[in-house]
Amino acid sequence: MSAPHLIAFDADDTLWSNQPHFDQVEARLLKIMAHCGDPAHIREQLNIVQRRNMTLFGYGAKSFMLSMIETAIQLTNGAVTGHAIQQILDIGKDLLRYTIEPLPGVVEVLTELRRRGHRLMVLTKGDLLDQESKLARSGLGDFFDYVEIVSEKDEATYQRLLARYNALPGEFFMIGNSLKSDILPVAQLGFRAVHIPYHANWIFEHVDPEKLEGLEFHAVTDLREVLELVK
Repeated sequence: MSAPHLIAFDADDTLWSNQPHFDQVEARLLKIMAHCGDPAHIREQLNIVQRRNMTLFGYGAKSFMLSMIETAIQLTNGAVTGHAIQQILDIGKDLLRYTIEPLPGVVEVLTELRRRGHRLMVLTKGDLLDQESKLARSGLGDFFDYVEIVSEKDEATYQRLLARYNALPGEFFMIGNSLKSDILPVAQLGFRAVHIPYHANWIFEHVDPEKLEGLEFHAVTDLREVLELVK
């Protein structure tokens, strides 16, 4: 198998931890709105609002913050207090400034891939300012030749990017934790993908296992295994 010309890494929950921070903020929202029902009911309403808003607001902390506020308004039939909204804004802002620490093996793998002469890319979806800030706070920016922040990671997006970088199927590797965003569309296009699972998964990144049947991709349990796949 030929060496890829371009290796792309997802960012959130691949290079650094992200979903646990959202889970912690959601848990704080449940406490703020505890008078509106049990946690399962509040979480269900939040998920409904998020699903509806994603096409308008996209992904990330700001979108989540707006959805939390809308959920609070709906749960209280518009009677939510200014104090509660301020609390939600405050916990939402925490998602925009938490400390970024690379996950185990990330620096080692990026250092070795750079030593081998590979071109490296961050390919992530979400809010532009938020994702740029996280990359800066991670201290990993100098490892990458390219940074692509997109609103969605689907087949059309990958086709557009791969055409821009003149990448053929054997010349591109996508590495990420999301089967829906990092693996499924890449494998469907016939390009190479590596799934590195993370212990916390966003509900909206789940994918029906039947959609993966017949698709070829690599699965690793430790990012350092990538070094054996990419020579």
